[in-house]
Amino acid sequence: MNRLADHISDRVSCCSSVLFLLGLLFLSAVVFPAPSCADIYRYEDEEGVVHFTDAPTDKKFKIFMRDLRKDRQLRTHFRLTSGNPQEFEHLITAASAKYGVSASLIRAVIQAESGYNPQAVSRAGAGGLMQLMPGTAKHLKVADRFNPSQNVDGGVRYLKFLLDTFKGDVSLALAAYNAGLSKVAKYGGIPPYEETRTYVSRVLSYMR
Repeated sequence: MNRLADHISDRVSCCSSVLFLLGLLFLSAVVFPAPSCADIYRYEDEEGVVHFTDAPTDKKFKIFMRDLRKDRQLRTHFRLTSGNPQEFEHLITAASAKYGVSASLIRAVIQAESGYNPQAVSRAGAGGLMQLMPGTAKHLKVADRFNPSQNVDGGVRYLKFLLDTFKGDVSLALAAYNAGLSKVAKYGGIPPYEETRTYVSRVLSYMR
């Protein structure tokens, strides 16, 4: 009976600690807003101790609280640096006809990847309208990733390859475009990555 009481006491203490931590996180976000953005991850170990971090180093940590400021900043960045979609419409139409890929899908990928900014560069090093990685661009024989014509042609060609690989399944093709073909093959579907799942959902919503 005492052991049960101790267990309940530990769990109450743990819950109180969690609530206290969440209170601090909320207070710090409101009173001392940080310039950087980070999601909060949670993991409960075998002894019932809950761990939180904004830089998970173990797959046991799962997303607990998303930092919506990242999406807001991303949209703001695109508004400030995005190009005129109509400027690249002829490239999209040509690539669509050449490779048999839906023009609406191409537009959605470009919007999600770069916001129509031909000079966009991601933190991972992807560049151009369709955010081609250097290795991918080399494989596709794209000499200049920041040349809109070459970038769109190469990106749509790669997208066509992924669509053919997954027998026209747009969601799987998009997941592979974002996370890599090997990751989709490894998990037998869309990888359990928050970024990839959000990306697929975003592109599909843009298509609609």
